[in-house]
Amino acid sequence: MTALPSPRARLAAMTVLVIAAGLSLRLLPLGLPGAVTKWGGSVLWGAMVYGLVGLVLPVPRRRILALAAAIAVAVEFFRLVHMPALDAFRLTLAGKLLLGRVFSLWNLVAYAAGIGSAGLLDRRRGPA
Repeated sequence: MTALPSPRARLAAMTVLVIAAGLSLRLLPLGLPGAVTKWGGSVLWGAMVYGLVGLVLPVPRRRILALAAAIAVAVEFFRLVHMPALDAFRLTLAGKLLLGRVFSLWNLVAYAAGIGSAGLLDRRRGPA
């Protein structure tokens, strides 16, 4: 009889799948409408942040949700900071995927949807 994967292993697998889906959505010519690519990528980015926080910090789900939301808000508002080196990094693929280029409050809505969805799927992490 095989044992079920641990909650941490499930979260790691979920995070890897989310990253793969997000990269596929943003980088592969899937023929999807632009809105699906843009907002779907943002939702998946929020879910990725939840997964990474959950993997790094062994804390209850409620704390993961709060920290992931704080990181998402900080990254979004960081887009308002402009320096030549930072703006040059934002023009690279890594910069575009990690930091983004344009500030939008709507991104926060998409990130919240991704973070919340990931939290719901991560039920075994502990009390919400």
